[in-house]
Amino acid sequence: MSSIMTNSAALTALQSLNATSKSLQDTQARISTGYRVSQASDNAAYWSIATTMRSDNSAMSTVSDALGLGASKVDTAYTGMNSAISTINQIKAKLLASYGQTDASKEKTQTEITALQAQMKSYADGATFSGTNMLSVNSGTTATTAADVKILSAFNRDAAGAASISTIDVKVESIKLYEAGTTVGLAKGILDTQRLGTTGVATATASAPTLGAAAAATDTYSAASLKIFDTATGKAASDTQIQQMLTVIDSALADMTNSATTLGAAKSSIDLQKTFTSDLMDSIDRGVGQLVDADMNKESTRLQALQVQQQLGVQALSIANGSSQSILSLFRG
Repeated sequence: MSSIMTNSAALTALQSLNATSKSLQDTQARISTGYRVSQASDNAAYWSIATTMRSDNSAMSTVSDALGLGASKVDTAYTGMNSAISTINQIKAKLLASYGQTDASKEKTQTEITALQAQMKSYADGATFSGTNMLSVNSGTTATTAADVKILSAFNRDAAGAASISTIDVKVESIKLYEAGTTVGLAKGILDTQRLGTTGVATATASAPTLGAAAAATDTYSAASLKIFDTATGKAASDTQIQQMLTVIDSALADMTNSATTLGAAKSSIDLQKTFTSDLMDSIDRGVGQLVDADMNKESTRLQALQVQQQLGVQALSIANGSSQSILSLFRG
């Protein structure tokens, strides 16, 4: 039935054209943004997930930077520790060479030992990166242990959505070479602590030896300050005292080797975590992309099809609107 009041064909053609135009707009938006879900109205669930994961990925980028900074701190301490180990080995060699020497020779050797001790202190003081020094520390007048160095290693989110962080902790107390803190009970560093000459074990009770006298079981020495010749008194250490000094140096060297191992393990952990963080960030990027990225090949094909549909819709609407003109011709007889 033809009607001049209601053009059903034109209405149907218009609805189809409007639907095609809407689809065309959506496709053009996906092509221009590169996303099939670019706002919450596109897909609220996917948009929410993608937004949260992008935020977490940004946090992980900060974690990666923190790991790089932490690796530099640990590497600096490791370098200083290795240099100090090399120097204490030289002191050990000087002590061995002085065994059985004359007092005059010991005096000359003492000059070399003093220079090497100063060099170890210089290495420890210089092992600073971004204000952090793990070898030469000052824990102050209240702390009983040196503060740990905490390196941000991970940003985590559990199944309930709660966020947390993880750290790689370096126990400075176990690796410090010098301690300037004055708290009662605060342990000194590996090099400036007093050690029993008989065993090399660290002790809080110092008992300075009398150079030239017989070695006592209670005599203590510090790797940072031991002497085989005292210029103030003109006395040289006896061979038994030198033997005790060697015991102390050897014990300090063992502790330094353990500390270097600790630093090396921390550096390895940081490197592994940094690699994992980088891989995890890539995985999240891929996962988010699968949720919200547009398939450009598919969208390009769809765009061409919709453009053709739009052209056909315009023609169909034009034909439907032309039907009223056909009715007029009936009255022109």
